[in-house]
Amino acid sequence: MTTYVSADGGSRHLLSLRDASRDSLDALLIRAQAFAEGHYDSRALAGIAVCTLFFEPSTRTRLSFQLAAQQLGAHILNFDASTSSTSKGETALDTLKNIEAMGVRGFVIRHREDGAVAGLAAHARPGTCLVNAGDGRSSHPTQGLLDMLTLRQAKGSDFSRLRVAMVGDIKHSRVARSDLQALKALGAAEIRAVGPASLLPDDGTLDGCSVGHDLDAALEGVDAVMMLRLQRERMEEGLVASLDDYHRDYGLTAGRLKRAAPDAVVMHPGPMNRGVEITDEVADGPQSLILTQVANGVAARMAVLEALLKG
Repeated sequence: MTTYVSADGGSRHLLSLRDASRDSLDALLIRAQAFAEGHYDSRALAGIAVCTLFFEPSTRTRLSFQLAAQQLGAHILNFDASTSSTSKGETALDTLKNIEAMGVRGFVIRHREDGAVAGLAAHARPGTCLVNAGDGRSSHPTQGLLDMLTLRQAKGSDFSRLRVAMVGDIKHSRVARSDLQALKALGAAEIRAVGPASLLPDDGTLDGCSVGHDLDAALEGVDAVMMLRLQRERMEEGLVASLDDYHRDYGLTAGRLKRAAPDAVVMHPGPMNRGVEITDEVADGPQSLILTQVANGVAARMAVLEALLKG
């Protein structure tokens, strides 16, 4: 584990992919591919306790981390904020410290606030390892890894040939930020970011990308289409006129997909709003890799947990 892992006081944490190098990502992806093929030591993390510390709801991410830890032989503790002492006023840091005191070494943390996981990592004991399972709108590094693993399986390891369209609410998406960081580190040939102006960031996130508002133009000849979930509150905030208008302008339909390369693949981090950002025909069609992404989540997270906690 190198640049994308912060090291402080003897601890290693996966907080983001912001400073990831191509070599470090390739190493993790190669290891994840081996796990995906069933090549792993089921006792690699025997005797190590891993806690999924989620202060925000999750289905796919939480379950895949739990399965990843279990398959490597770790003990798994499941923390539910809704039934914990946090509902009585305990801080997230106090919660971390109390669970650390029980001998837990690994923490998989999701939090609604930007930078919350890095803040907890700064106070962790030496030897404690934290993995960011999504914080605010800033980062979701293991989603970025599993998405790159899925692209690698479909298109090969040479990302310098890939033209990728990322569509939708990039501004509020932690998934988009991690995917963009990974695609840039791996040398993707072209990244096209498309969506309504109200949902595109203006903070440097899209540096190096082709930015536009015409989905049909952005899809021309691309090798992969990465759709993003439209959160319903964006309409309530006035950032989108209506769901019907959004689907008309930015929904991925079978007809639109024909503009992409014939062997283009479609991805979506879930949960999907069918009929809004993507149609059933595309989501369930032969070019969709959405369930493959879910399956790869286990392998990618096994690779991360092994790298941080083994030895």
